[in-house]
Amino acid sequence: MVCTDERLLGNHLYSGRVLGSTEPEDIIQLHPDLKSQWNIISEHYERIGLSHSKNVIWDVSLKVLEDSPNHDISLFFFGNATNKVSCDEDWFRQIDSGWFNVVNFINCKNNFIQLAQEFGVSVPRTFCFENKAAIKDLSKFPYPCYFKPSISVNGVGIKQCENQQQLSNILKTFPDEISLQIQEEVPASSFLNLQYCVEASKLQRLAATSQVLDGYTHIGNCYPSKHQPWQIVEPIAQWMAQRGMKEVFAFDVAVVEDATHETRYLAIECNPRFNGASYPTGVAKKLNITNWYCQNFKTQYCSLENLDFTDIEFNSQSNSGIVIVNWGTILVGKIGILIAGTVQEQNELKAILKQRL
Repeated sequence: MVCTDERLLGNHLYSGRVLGSTEPEDIIQLHPDLKSQWNIISEHYERIGLSHSKNVIWDVSLKVLEDSPNHDISLFFFGNATNKVSCDEDWFRQIDSGWFNVVNFINCKNNFIQLAQEFGVSVPRTFCFENKAAIKDLSKFPYPCYFKPSISVNGVGIKQCENQQQLSNILKTFPDEISLQIQEEVPASSFLNLQYCVEASKLQRLAATSQVLDGYTHIGNCYPSKHQPWQIVEPIAQWMAQRGMKEVFAFDVAVVEDATHETRYLAIECNPRFNGASYPTGVAKKLNITNWYCQNFKTQYCSLENLDFTDIEFNSQSNSGIVIVNWGTILVGKIGILIAGTVQEQNELKAILKQRL
């Protein structure tokens, strides 16, 4: 709630998607609006053999954590990315200043570009500015390009500019005090999500997935990816781990295949937090699923009780079927579903899903 933009529909309901990644001994905070769906999602997980925490605190405020100082903390985002007054940054610094500082630094897209250039990590041609007043000449940018606030989640505020006039129009309404970047549009054939995890100060590669995009908005991921360019971002991942990064974080990487069939990889940004791919990755690891596709779907229904997936639920014997991952958002007509199986099985299950949703 201190990271995601409030304009994201059902933002307060996203806490539910981590449930499938929890262990029975964990304590989980969920938004009280999710209570109505609890029994149904619990029964779904029990049928497919997915263990999870049943120790629920129906409150997503940080105050709950402050009242539980003797527990290990796992947060979507360790800090404050939206500058909400309710978020006490001093508290995060007291808990773990190293973790807080590295998250705060790398979450800024401009800082990421600067660090990538220092390490020789390939990135798209990018122009970084402290504010829009620092931009003097719009003609020097490559078009088409992307206008990006330096801090953005889920694509909010990012705009494609086909020409100088479009960029000029965007800048007119953009706040004066916010840093930004102008980045060339790369002819990417696909985009990757490279996830890492730091546990006990040890950096681990978690999963390389291909992103499913709607324009430039992330709507899903699939695993495994034929591209595994870990070496591209590893210097930055190691730098983050050395400075105190913990838990899950991920890099967005563009795959560019030119006319000579040479493949280049360009790092776009780092998300120093759990991200959309983290939740299906966690579920897949627990259920030993080796091939999966996960997407956020729209549905006409606003309760899980209106959906019956028992005949297509995940089956450990066939290693195929569906798992509901982001279940709380059903209250606003959205649902995140992992589809396990071969590509053919995934396509067949997706067709069935779309009929039922």
